[in-house]
Amino acid sequence: MPDILVRDIDPEKLERLKARAKKNGRSLQSEAKLLIEKAAEEKTSEEVLALLESWKKKFSGRKYSVSSVDLIREDRER
Repeated sequence: MPDILVRDIDPEKLERLKARAKKNGRSLQSEAKLLIEKAAEEKTSEEVLALLESWKKKFSGRKYSVSSVDLIREDRER
């Protein structure tokens, strides 16, 4: 598996990362790896827009009889 080397990390940020790793019961390397992997999995803005568009198409034309706001208001007035 490939390796990565990160140079010149701000000492304060490194201490925060170490504290985070300790809090989560992981090594510094495991914590950094997890954060890098999560960042690499994030969707691009184009992917997010495509997902939103698919949901918009899926729910277009649907009629909802009562607003949830109205239901909550009605329940509070009891």
